[in-house]
Order: sequence, then C-alpha cells, then structure tokens
Amino acid sequence: MTANGYDVAILCDFRYPGGTSASIAAEVHAQAEAGLSTVLVHVPSPHQIKDRPFSPRIVECLRDGLAELAPAGAPVSARLLVIRQPRIFTRDLDAVPLIAAERTIMVINQAPGDAENPDRYYDFADISERVHRYFGDAIDWAPISPQVREHVRRVAPDAPLAAADWHEIIDVADWWTDRDAPVAEVPVIGRHGRADPVKWPRAAAEILQAYPDADDLRVRVLGGGEIAVKRLEYRPANWEVVPFGAEEPEDFLRKIDFFVYFHDPDLVEAFGRTILEAMASGVPVIIGEHFRPIFADAALYTTPSGVQGLVRELYADRDRYRAVVARAREFVEERYGHLSHLTRLSANGISPRIALPGPRTARPRPVAAPKRRLLMLSDNGAGLGHLSRLMAIARRLPDDLEAVIATQSYGAAVCHQEGFLTEYVPSRKVLAATRQRWTTFLRERLRHLIELHGPQVVAVDSVPHDGIVEAVADHPEITWVWVRRAMWRRGVGANWIERGAAFDAILEPGEFAAPADEGLTVADRAAAHAVAPITFLDDSELLDARAARRALGVADRPVALLQLGAGNINDISSPVARMARCLLEHGFQLVLCESTIATEAMPAIPGAHVVKVYPVSRYLRAFDLVVSASGYNSFHELIGFGIPTVLVPNTRTGLDDQVARARFAAAAGAALIIEDPASDDVERVLAQAARPDVREGLARRCAEVGFGNGGAEAAAWLNGLAAARPMAVGGRQ
Repeated sequence: MTANGYDVAILCDFRYPGGTSASIAAEVHAQAEAGLSTVLVHVPSPHQIKDRPFSPRIVECLRDGLAELAPAGAPVSARLLVIRQPRIFTRDLDAVPLIAAERTIMVINQAPGDAENPDRYYDFADISERVHRYFGDAIDWAPISPQVREHVRRVAPDAPLAAADWHEIIDVADWWTDRDAPVAEVPVIGRHGRADPVKWPRAAAEILQAYPDADDLRVRVLGGGEIAVKRLEYRPANWEVVPFGAEEPEDFLRKIDFFVYFHDPDLVEAFGRTILEAMASGVPVIIGEHFRPIFADAALYTTPSGVQGLVRELYADRDRYRAVVARAREFVEERYGHLSHLTRLSANGISPRIALPGPRTARPRPVAAPKRRLLMLSDNGAGLGHLSRLMAIARRLPDDLEAVIATQSYGAAVCHQEGFLTEYVPSRKVLAATRQRWTTFLRERLRHLIELHGPQVVAVDSVPHDGIVEAVADHPEITWVWVRRAMWRRGVGANWIERGAAFDAILEPGEFAAPADEGLTVADRAAAHAVAPITFLDDSELLDARAARRALGVADRPVALLQLGAGNINDISSPVARMARCLLEHGFQLVLCESTIATEAMPAIPGAHVVKVYPVSRYLRAFDLVVSASGYNSFHELIGFGIPTVLVPNTRTGLDDQVARARFAAAAGAALIIEDPASDDVERVLAQAARPDVREGLARRCAEVGFGNGGAEAAAWLNGLAAARPMAVGGRQ
C-alpha cells in the first residue's frame, strides 16, 4: 500500500467458483510482480449461494500476501478501482462500499443475456444507473471480449464503452507443460469448467460428436460432466467424469492431449477462460468459429462433427501437433500475458514500481511437500481478543506451517476474511446446552477437526473447558499448548490454573502492566514460555496519518476515536454518548468505532462518523486521541504504537483485570484513565486530554516505555514444537 492508498482496488463477489475468480487472481499476481499494491473489496452478489466460501484462488492470494481484503464497511482509497461482475448490481446494495478512486473501470465480464433472451441475466440500463449512482459519473465501461461488446451494443446502442476490451490475462510460465509424447496410448480429449447446463451442447447428438463414445478415444471431464450424462441418459464407458474442484485445472490439463469446448448455441460466452488456460498449458484447443475474434489463429476451429477427424489427424502428426502448441503459446504470451495487463494499467496512470523481467520460461513444478498444520482454538469472548491474538501469531508462521483457526467467536467471519482456513465451533451459549452436553460436543468437535486437518500442535487461547481437557487426553500424539493471557483478576480462576497441567506447554503473551498483576498466573509463570506483548500488526504496517484519515473519510484536523468494546458484556451506550458529546465540545472530529461483532448498534451521535473496520489498529495514526477500553489487544496496540489514550476499563469481565491494567498505564504516565464513567471524571479527564501538550507528553512517554511485538517470537516457538512432531497419518495433507 502506498502513502496515498492502494494502487488498485478490485470490487467483486470473491465467491465465484470459475473464471471470474481465476481472472482476478491472475491480475493480482501480475500487479504483485510489478510491485503494485492491491486491495479486494468484497460485495456479495444476490445470485450467489449465501454460505459459499471465497474461491480458493482468492484465498491463496490473500494468504500469500499478494493482496489485502478490505474489512466490511472500511473506507478504501485507490488510484484505480476495477469493478467486476455486473450481476452484483441487479439489486440495490445493502451497504455501498466507501471507495475513493482516481479512476474507475467497470469490467463487463458477462453479457446481459443470450441469443434467445438479450436481457436474461441483467438489465444493462438498470445496472448502469446503480453503478453510476454508487461510484460516480466518470466510469469507463470495458467489455471483456468482442462478443460481450457486440451484445451490449444490441441492448444499449448508446452505452459509453471503452475503446479497448478489458481482456483476460494469464501467466504462461505458471501453466506451461512440455509435451514430448501423448499422455496415453489413445488420444485423450478433455474439457473443464463449472457445472452449468449452458456450458454444454443442447443436443445429445452434438455432445457425442464433440466427446465421442469410441474405444480408441478417451474423454476426461472436470466439472459439469453429470449434465452431459443426464442429457445422454448414460455415461459412455470411455468417459472419466471428475467433479468440479476435485482436481486443479493445471493438473487436469497435463492429463489430456486435446481441449475441446462446445456449448449451448444460445450462450454468449463472455471470453473463454478455460480455453486460455488450455493454450497456456500447451494443449491444442478445438472450438467453434465464434471464438475466432478472441483467439485468432491460435486455436483450431470446427463444428462438433469435425472433432474426431481433427483429433486423429493431429495425434498421428506430432510435428503438426507441436506447431499448433507453439503458435498458441506465442499468441497467448503476446496478447494475454502479464505484460498486456501492466500495459493497460500504465495507460490508466499506474506504472510498475519494479523492473520487469523479459518473457519467462516455464518453471519446473516440484511436487509440493505436505504442509504441516497448527490447529488454533479460540474462546467465544465478548470481543475479538482471543481470535486476534491467534491470527497475530498465525500470520507470522513460516510458509510450510499452515494455521487452521477454530473459533467459538462471532468473529469467525473476520478470520475468514483475513484469509485463514476457519472452522466455526458454536459456543455453549449459542447452543443453549447443558454443561455435560457442551463437554461432549466440544470433545467430539475437536476429535473431528484433528482427524480432518492432522495438526502437529493444537494451541488453545481459551480457558481449558472440560471438553478441551478430555480432548487433550484423547490425543497424546499431539502437542497441546495453552495460550494463557496473564493479568487475571485477583483470586479468580483457580480451577483453570489447575487444569494447566493437562497441557504440554503454556505460551504467555507479554503484559506491559505485569508489575501490577496480582492474578493467579503470576505464581505459575515459571511454567510458561513468555514472549513480548502480541499485537496483530507491526508498527510498520500502520497507515501514516494522512493516508489513514483519507481512508476513514475524515478531514485533516484533530480527530478522536471512541472505542469501548463490542458492547457484548456491559451497556456502553450511556458512557459513549456522554464522552462523545464532551469530545465534540472540545473541537475534535469524532469517530465511533463499532465492533465487527457487536450485537447492538452504536447509539446515534449527531456529528459523529461511525466506522466498522478490522483491524482498527491499521488506522490508529489518524487519531490525535483515542478513548478506549483496556482489553489486552487494544491496550497494547495503543501503548505500543504511541497513541495518546484515555483508558476506560471494563469492570465486568470474567478473568481480565482491565482496571489494574489501566491504572498501571496511568501511573507510568503512558495513558490517562477514567475509572468511573458515571462520575465527573469524564469531563475532567477529557478536558485534560484535549490539551495538545498533554497528548504530546503521553506519546513521548509511550515511546520511552515501548516494547516489541511478540507475535513472530510466538510463531517461531510454535513452529519448533510442530517440527518436533511427525506428520499426522490420518489428517488431510
């Protein structure tokens, strides 16, 4: 990310399983290679299955750090906004993304309809009105192909279409496979794609012409084969039907000699992403003549009836076969390679930040070693503290140790959005279960997760419930770690401390206020492996003040943030309203931070700007003052990043001693404190905090007592424990 925001923002529903997500992933990779920053803005489509997860290709981009996912509702600033999939806008959005962009392109990657019904999928005028209402008048509408351009012109002759198509791209080096010989003793015809009836010829006779039932030919189908079988009313003996997603397209294409694609005659195929992938993989492509405007002479064109003859000719003539493959590779590299995408970005004012290499040769594809796994279990919690600590560690693990995060928190969706493999474990409260039923459920759920993922280590950021202790006894082959935060309230939690003996090790996140800790973990500290305080972000990952304010949509003058927690333990509405009024009276712009898992909406405060972002810490430099609860995470972020802070401890927590933590920071001169929001301390302390010299003093003191981030140290320690354990035999590798 640059000081002025991201280079490129891509808005889409990232749950699309096929070409849309593959296209986005390809652009993200090209942008990352050029040193450009990308943010993904997820907007659910009304036509998608509600519970469908993000496409694996998108998750990989996020997990590999090639792009960032904008938290729901968070303001985004980018030089270029690229919007994909018009069908997202067939209805009014529940929440319009807050995106400030210098230029906006709407990629029309699906035609409005087909030959039979021009408006079958969406009404272009209706879509256009919404997109302009949401994102302004200065939008370039870019069809993805000549076919889509022609169809849009049919339904909207006056549509202001861009001069050039926003075509697909692909990295040939990532897909290419040298083909020295056929893959089998007979020609193997194949095709892959999502399961959609319009992706197949309508007539059974044409299906059998394109994909013959013949002893001297083999047919492999990845995705949608059941549709063809239903139309044929039988499955030919020479057909192998593989479910969509059961193989990666790259692996599938290495097992066929020819890619053959024919579809319903009424379908207006937007581009043909699978065709491009086949060409990039070195597979000759046999398709219909209507694709020629996209693939020129790089493909072989015929009708279904001409497929068999063409396949047999090329299979028998290896020199001609190799010539077709070479021509296709050269064509794809030149017209649809990464350089073509970077060229069009340059035309939109975004040039590569690093020098680009010349054409790349195909890289060898080593067989990836099975990844080791770390299962991380978080308690439900009122806020996101347990979950954020685990994510802080997980994002710093080495590449060959993958975190699976299982959480009882309402924040499971946040974890998923951050790109982690996430499992939701309903809490006892959600299930309204008795203690015994909850114990049995939790024990069995952990057994299932261990069998599914095969972790070497399980890290538990939770009190050791009965079900957890029983699971520890059930699985001695695994290293069990209790991630035990310190600073417990005096005399509370003796039963939990005793259960610590069940674990193989205890990891203790550091505590700035440790000298004031009078909880039961103090006497047991020698048994724990201690690290520095853990925060989700490092100092270097925070936006600077100007960029943060721009992203949040606030002016460049004093700003105060008010965040008192999720509102799930005690009623925060009364103190919020009173403090907000006081801050406004002192001339601050006021930002209210609503937790992403709050069960109650923030109170309406005239003049306040409400944001709902994760992680809040990314934007902390926007604020001249923060009024915050003193939970572990927010406390250490604010002190560690040197943000002038007034702490308002939550007095109704179960274990966490927020009062002692806040008092220590105040005594150290690193923060101010309001212990009783019902008293006149509110006006007195906030008046003090409104003075610039006081805030400067707080920031200076924070710098003097500063501490590092223990997240990387915790990750390295857990990695060492995992390395000492063999790979689980039963887990999914």
